[in-house]
Amino acid sequence: MQRALGLLVRREHSRRELTRKLAARGVEAGEAAAAVERLAGEGWQDDTRFAESLVRSRAGAGYGPLYIRAELGTHGLGGEAVAAALEGFEGDWTGIARDLVRRRFGPAGPTDLAQRRKAADLLARRGFDGDSIRAATRWDLDD
Repeated sequence: MQRALGLLVRREHSRRELTRKLAARGVEAGEAAAAVERLAGEGWQDDTRFAESLVRSRAGAGYGPLYIRAELGTHGLGGEAVAAALEGFEGDWTGIARDLVRRRFGPAGPTDLAQRRKAADLLARRGFDGDSIRAATRWDLDD
């Protein structure tokens, strides 16, 4: 119980992640599951809070909704929790994509076709959808 609490004090963890980390530290599977269940019941561990925290963190680092959705899936969260966390995010995905492109290509943005392709590839790897990619790589036409 103390090990699990120590992990949660540092940052949010999903149930699956917390159980896995406890097992890696030598805690038996049954004890780890019981500790995680107790911490969840007392409000120390919450998958919804974890999902919201991860969405804010990854979006702030320049990742898009597709990447974040996939990462949340690896943490064992259900589809409803993932959808709720992404819908609850109040940021602008297109704005995040534009900021990333500006950081990489300067204030003028991608100026020729080759740079636009590089920018689009970057955004696709970072998990942005087609609409956000188009808007972020062609904002000089829109602004």
